[in-house]
Amino acid sequence: MAEQVHNRLSVVRAERKVTRRALAEAVGAHYQTIGHIERGQYNPSLDLALRIAAHFRLPVEALFSLEPFRPLTDEVYGRADR
Repeated sequence: MAEQVHNRLSVVRAERKVTRRALAEAVGAHYQTIGHIERGQYNPSLDLALRIAAHFRLPVEALFSLEPFRPLTDEVYGRADR
């Protein structure tokens, strides 16, 4: 069974004001595929993950991870205890 790939795609899309359709067109995917990726219902291929990262000019590991991402507030404000 494939491991879930965690992502911050919806956060980055919102921050950059990019719609699912616009992102899908830019990376050669269907807009519903972008939604499935964001909801964790579909793991992107390496090729697609790299194309998405390149579109946002971010390293792929800034968008996708095998480990859950820490909440952004923890990263920004340095909270390590939980």
